[in-house]
Amino acid sequence: MAFSVVMPALEMAQETGKLIAWRKKEGDKVTKGEPLLEIETDKAVMEVEAPADGILAGITGSVGADIPVGQTIAWIVAPGEKPPAEKESAAAAPAARGKTESHSAPVVPASPQPTAPTGARISPKARRLAKELGVDIATVRGSGPGGEILASDIQAATAAPTGTAAPAKSGNLEVPTTLGRLMAERTTQSWKTVPHFFVTREIEGTALNAYRDKYLAEIERTHSIRITHTDLLVALTSRLLLKHPRLNSSFTAEGIRFHDQVNMGVAIAVNDGVVAAVIANANTASLAEIAKQRRDVAERARAGKLRPADIADATFTISNLGMYHVDQFTAIITPPQAAILAVGGIADRVVAVEGKPTVLPMMTITLSSDHRAVDGARAAMFLDDLAEAIRDPNQLLG
Repeated sequence: MAFSVVMPALEMAQETGKLIAWRKKEGDKVTKGEPLLEIETDKAVMEVEAPADGILAGITGSVGADIPVGQTIAWIVAPGEKPPAEKESAAAAPAARGKTESHSAPVVPASPQPTAPTGARISPKARRLAKELGVDIATVRGSGPGGEILASDIQAATAAPTGTAAPAKSGNLEVPTTLGRLMAERTTQSWKTVPHFFVTREIEGTALNAYRDKYLAEIERTHSIRITHTDLLVALTSRLLLKHPRLNSSFTAEGIRFHDQVNMGVAIAVNDGVVAAVIANANTASLAEIAKQRRDVAERARAGKLRPADIADATFTISNLGMYHVDQFTAIITPPQAAILAVGGIADRVVAVEGKPTVLPMMTITLSSDHRAVDGARAAMFLDDLAEAIRDPNQLLG
């Protein structure tokens, strides 16, 4: 039986994906679970795994093309079997869908030719982008199913030449990458729609430094991984979050959704922006396991090889700029998460101890919270517990 390979939906509200590369060619044998192709979404470049064993055939997805989610781009068939003809694809897709991985989106019929925009549909993302860029949607032809106007159509409209020459402007223009556009859109949307508020604590880092020094060599020897302050903060924070469920929740139209596990997002700088890679089930992972997950996803992020699971389902995020010698900052929440923790560097400062000036290693952390899910008292209590854990990591990590 033939299995359809479709452009998957790897993100909420994703409309299209750009096909970057095929890892296999027509006629190659493929194994379920091995990397089959690479696609670029609004968030990152990711590998997509083969949904079944068989022979790759009937490739229709062209490298470099923006393809609607759900569209069949190839087939995996048994040896000697031919891929379904185009007219059979729509009928065969439901059966194939039941056999594919959960990340494969439903197959949709091939899109008709773009139609005039009069009365045509427009996606929410495209409508928002059109408003931000000042594009008149009545002048845009939709390339999506049924002539629907997609975000890519709006972007193309802004780049299209017009009958009137644009006024000359001085300076250089840097065209944002896909990740750059995403960061601009999501941070703007979050800042406009999420009621942020901030709580800050200054905490002594002596014990945190000592704990890292104590286990650094041992974990490096036994697991070939070097633990960082970020790893320690992920371990401590994730264990505390289940005690403070509002901080590990999502605000939805139906109410506040609480998460049973902590999937910790860690902000990672890449060439063209920042991605929040996810350390799954961080609240039950050992320090060494956290460090290994963090290193692996960071390497894939910087190489542009993130997998869908690497960026999915984060319930809380930590952004640490201490390595850049930043003392303090505030971070913008990533919806639908309810909070994000901004971490500054540990540096010697003069503080009062029993009324006398003393030099101690200090750090400043700032919690940004969605006030719809987390009130000030809950945020303060969480930071108080986190401060205690940083001053004595042994109480949570042993």
